[in-house]
Amino acid sequence: MLESRRHLKHAAWVAMAGTLLLLGGCGINNIPTYKQQVNASWSQVLNEYQRRTDLIPNLVATVKGYAAHEASVLESVTEARAKVTQTQIPSNILTNPKAFRAFEQNQATLSGALSRLMVVTENYPNLKADQTFLTLQAQLEGTENRIAVARRDYILAVQQYDTELTTIPGRWYHSMFYGSYQPVQNFTISEQAQQAPQVKF
Repeated sequence: MLESRRHLKHAAWVAMAGTLLLLGGCGINNIPTYKQQVNASWSQVLNEYQRRTDLIPNLVATVKGYAAHEASVLESVTEARAKVTQTQIPSNILTNPKAFRAFEQNQATLSGALSRLMVVTENYPNLKADQTFLTLQAQLEGTENRIAVARRDYILAVQQYDTELTTIPGRWYHSMFYGSYQPVQNFTISEQAQQAPQVKF
């Protein structure tokens, strides 16, 4: 009798372990895994946008030294940067459409202002020869490229995650185990609208 109970207990553990292995192999962990990828990709997007924001004061100061009468363009960049830095990013931004759109719009406005600033610099040969400006411009162009890559990676991560939530078997796992996981927001403004133009000398 005791031996029989031991066999039943052992069989139950083996069955449970087999079930867990089977579930693990059939994608039950995909939803939290993909959500972690979304979060990591979003952090990289924020890092790259922050890098760009940090470059702007020195860029504006350098341009101002050569093109002080371009006040409206310099002011638009400064104001757009201030709006970006003063906006609080809520912790639920990825599932909050209004907050996500505000973030996206603020970044697009800053991109547009930077684009106008770079076009204006074409009119100032001395500025274009300034080593500080050339260094800042190269850093800005590199940052814009990294922003584009980070946005692409985020878009792909969101696509994978949201697809998993809505297709079988992910949809079943979502309803059974991951009900608190929500679809996340994705970019709607084009990369071209986000990027400052590359100014070639």
